[in-house]
Amino acid sequence: MRDGVRSDEFVLRVHQYHGLRPGPALIVLGRVHGNERAGSIAIARLIDELDNGRLQLLRGRLTLVPITNPLAAALDTRSGDRNLNRNLRPTAVPQDFEDRIANVLCPLLAQHQGLIDLHSFNSAGDPFALIGPEDNAGDLEPFSQASQEARVARHLGPKRIVEGWMSAYAEGVRRRRARSAAGGAALDTDASYGVGTTEYMRSVGGWAVTLECGQHAHPEAPAVGFHAVRQALGLLGMIVHRPEAPRDDHELLRLVEVTDRLHAGDRFVREWTSFDQLSAGEAIGVRHDGSIVVAPADGRIVFPNVKAEPGFEWFYFAQLSSRVLR
Repeated sequence: MRDGVRSDEFVLRVHQYHGLRPGPALIVLGRVHGNERAGSIAIARLIDELDNGRLQLLRGRLTLVPITNPLAAALDTRSGDRNLNRNLRPTAVPQDFEDRIANVLCPLLAQHQGLIDLHSFNSAGDPFALIGPEDNAGDLEPFSQASQEARVARHLGPKRIVEGWMSAYAEGVRRRRARSAAGGAALDTDASYGVGTTEYMRSVGGWAVTLECGQHAHPEAPAVGFHAVRQALGLLGMIVHRPEAPRDDHELLRLVEVTDRLHAGDRFVREWTSFDQLSAGEAIGVRHDGSIVVAPADGRIVFPNVKAEPGFEWFYFAQLSSRVLR
């Protein structure tokens, strides 16, 4: 029990629609983080449109999960016992609520070919999408569906697309291990802790896109999510809908590194918004001991989190990517 809420009372509610002709299997998740309501609202609208015949699934299978972490949603917090979107994998001996969700969610993801995960963020800013790596046979995140993933991401609507999550996270883990070896406190020193819904989906052969629909409470955020899923369904030929052409001004950024908050006294020098420009050497934050955290080069700040717990991600640094999305 947490804050008077019993975690053993929850179920994972799944809505599934089968077209009568063969086609892709797509799953859409909302509220992986319990305080991110936009995705749930967008999915509720999709369910209503499908149930009332305003939207008809012609082919394939569509699975909708409006509330992926019901404990966190009931608490209206990012996490329940922990962050569901980290260290996502089945486990024989569940240790917390998120482990039990993962034991249901991971097999469900594996039954699909594609995933769209709808999120929102704390600070102000424009919607954006996150995609995985280019096709590769490496150890960190082997992948073979980069072109399909990029095709979907380009049609979802937002101007910005971000790549490089796992490589940036792995570098952050290396730094945490170094701090730990030097006697400093370090959490999450396993690179697999960076695996969330989309990374797990890729690990079982699917493609996956995270859509950050906007600021948590922004009134347009649910509409961004609804529009994006409708675009994807049309693009995949699952509904009668000619998707809008992809915009011609996409900006592709690559996450280069992550900086952790090390102490509750660490603070930003100002209120940052994702994708604010940074100049090399510009002050970003001040550690509790007075040392200054500066930008390593020209680039952008991404996911600045003033509420980050010590030992967890404080902000990411990104630069323009040379990758061409096809």
